[in-house]
Amino acid sequence: MTEDTQDNGITSANGAVKRTVVILFGGRSSEHGISCVTAAGVLRAIDRSLFDVILVGMTKQGATVLMSEEDLAGYRLEAGSLPEVHDNGTRVLWPASTATRSLTVIEESGVLRSLGRADAVLPMLHGPYGEDGTVQGMLDLVGLPYVGSGVLGSSLCMDKHVVKTVLAEAGIPVAPWRTVTQDELARDAYLVERLDEGLAYPLFVKPARAGSSVGVSRVTEAAGLPAALDIAFAEDRTVLIETGVTGREVEIAVLEGRRGEPTRTSSVIGEIVFSGRDFYDFEAKYLGASGVDLELPARVTDAEFAAIRDAAVRAFEVAQCATLSRIDFFLTADGPILNEINTLPGFTPISMYPRLWEESGLGYTELITELIELAIEKRPAY
Repeated sequence: MTEDTQDNGITSANGAVKRTVVILFGGRSSEHGISCVTAAGVLRAIDRSLFDVILVGMTKQGATVLMSEEDLAGYRLEAGSLPEVHDNGTRVLWPASTATRSLTVIEESGVLRSLGRADAVLPMLHGPYGEDGTVQGMLDLVGLPYVGSGVLGSSLCMDKHVVKTVLAEAGIPVAPWRTVTQDELARDAYLVERLDEGLAYPLFVKPARAGSSVGVSRVTEAAGLPAALDIAFAEDRTVLIETGVTGREVEIAVLEGRRGEPTRTSSVIGEIVFSGRDFYDFEAKYLGASGVDLELPARVTDAEFAAIRDAAVRAFEVAQCATLSRIDFFLTADGPILNEINTLPGFTPISMYPRLWEESGLGYTELITELIELAIEKRPAY
């Protein structure tokens, strides 16, 4: 066995074998900036006694560039602005095959330099070309373990229409919806007048494959549909129109079990409480807009918590998720209705997913360690 295919043999001060983790962030989607902020938060919190870090940024054009810790030091949400990965002229090359896990960088000067062996990749990407199975397939191809769901689970949960179809077939309640494409509307100019048939206002118009509430609109009457469709079609050629569900918006965190152990959930749930805002949009989630508060832990009965927990575990397993997910529900008088599965949820220190685990007794740094160890355990070397 060559040196590259064995453990790297570096031992930390506490006696544990030290691993090398690639933090991959940025990306081609409209959630690029949030991904950068997430990566900076992870970098500040990751346990350096256990992990060395290689920082790989993906520009909005898809170039993978080598970043420094100094680059990420300024990645914060300040004054409503979002950071961006800029092309610095370097290019990070992934392993050439499953025979090696070594990464290489082409310096701006053209010189090739080895970055050493990577034990796992922590993708802090959101949206298309990052959360949808694209990057996951690339990493599978070269045998690099990574945090998050595989190709099937990632692509399934990224497509709101497909995952709702699968979940409904499995008996998991979801909000009523219909799906329309740009091509369908181009063929039938009057179709927009029938899109709300069988649905109840208010409606939510959503791109099928986007996250962080990008491109989402709340519509209270038919006259608002055309403008909402234009906003959603700017993100995706396929759009969902959903009935607005009357219920409390609650979220629960899910972690894959260790080998031979069951799927786990946080011991508390969180609730999004509205006080002057129509829904939990991008500005409220990330830019500090008023009108939304997060109640953590949410006040629910034991029976309500059990129903949400059981539905979350069932959905996680039906959708072929792995490592982690945040699953969002509407808690109605008739029980929980699943809204969305997030396979790479927001992961800044103040994001709901790590906060749910913090309230459950698993701190941010320890959660990062658990995710990396899960990825390595569940995806052994080829």
